[in-house]
Amino acid sequence: MTILRPTSILLSFLMLTAGATAQISLAPPEAEKPPPASKPAAKPTAKPAAAAKKPTAPGAPVKPAAPAAPAATVNPAPVPDDPNVDLVFGAYQRGLYKTAFELATKRAQDNGDPKAMTMLGELYANALGVRRDYAKAADWYKRAADRGDREAMFALAMLRLSGRGSSVNREEAVKLLASSAKLGNPKAAYNLALLYLDGQTLPQDLKRAAELLRLAADAGNPEAQYALATFYKEGTGVDKDIEKAVRLLQAASLADNVDAEVEYAIALYNGTGTPKNQPAAVALLRKAAKQNSPIAQNRLARVLVGGQGAPMDKIEGLKWHIVAKTAGKGDLMLDEALAGLSPEDRAKAEAAARQWLGTK
Repeated sequence: MTILRPTSILLSFLMLTAGATAQISLAPPEAEKPPPASKPAAKPTAKPAAAAKKPTAPGAPVKPAAPAAPAATVNPAPVPDDPNVDLVFGAYQRGLYKTAFELATKRAQDNGDPKAMTMLGELYANALGVRRDYAKAADWYKRAADRGDREAMFALAMLRLSGRGSSVNREEAVKLLASSAKLGNPKAAYNLALLYLDGQTLPQDLKRAAELLRLAADAGNPEAQYALATFYKEGTGVDKDIEKAVRLLQAASLADNVDAEVEYAIALYNGTGTPKNQPAAVALLRKAAKQNSPIAQNRLARVLVGGQGAPMDKIEGLKWHIVAKTAGKGDLMLDEALAGLSPEDRAKAEAAARQWLGTK
């Protein structure tokens, strides 16, 4: 029986988002050796708000566009305390950005409203209803941050890290993230944790990183839940605890974190830290495969070709193998299985892969 084996996970850090997408290496164990868990895979980078995103509800975790791998960047949406009675935010939600700009400008000027100021920063940073202007965005974010708005603190920190709107100022960015995190912003806690983990902007402190990840994870941030799961899995900054790791993976997978879906599926398949449930594992692998996770595609291919945990379907399985291979996830065992198909069945698998890839 083929056992799906996860290996050590290294986080790749994307600083602007509410989440890092972890790169997982899940090739067959004979082809890999797990790297040390305490070393980050990549130097954190900060990116400014760049594109219009659909705004999220207050307190909702921000989803990455798909890690990743690792990676997706998401802009911090300014969220009022009660969007149901906030005309500015209502206009923003409906895509009426010029209206939102006009209403926010009036409220900022007449009432000194920090939420309106944060909205103006968001609109300028993302060229929504106005020409993109990072300097003006930073100015409005700063005004709101000075008045205690945690979303503005987070957004301004990201601009300071990237040097958009002004020169890079990591010291100010760290202070802003710390203040935002103290006010309960899970995105700020998550990104501050990455800085402590990276050890470039701040001295590396794995325990502090774990504490901050826990704050963000407890607030429902799926990327923090996934990252903290890797900490518990590897014993990084916390005592190793596979069951806690799996519970966090489950929570993150329920929030559609693709990397968590893959890791949780593997735990379910093998019964690691949770009761074995291969049908549920296969369903999760299939979901993640359709979300273009090469690792999920590879593992689903192995399951379907071997007929372990799901009915054997070599054509479907090898379709996923071909798709995963185009993304760099090769597998010699599956190459041999593909070569062993009849010419007719191989043609079917290849045609199905081309259709999925859009190259038919």
